[in-house]
Amino acid sequence: MEQPMETVLNPTQLHLLKMFSFAKDSKSLEEIRVALTDVFAKRVENGMDALWESGEWDNEKNEAVLNEHLRTPYKNI
Repeated sequence: MEQPMETVLNPTQLHLLKMFSFAKDSKSLEEIRVALTDVFAKRVENGMDALWESGEWDNEKNEAVLNEHLRTPYKNI
């Protein structure tokens, strides 16, 4: 018989769970969601700034991404 997988939470996940225990209403939850979103958006912004400054990213790559077709094609059944 196969044993069920055990879920192990990392320190960040444990800390967030503790923080969420204080969010007793939807307003608190929204404030936490916005704060976390802002943190990760800033990381992305800083990462993109670094790519631009290093020359690894430029307008040509921007245009290529904007024009890329990423939709999965449908298969005829």
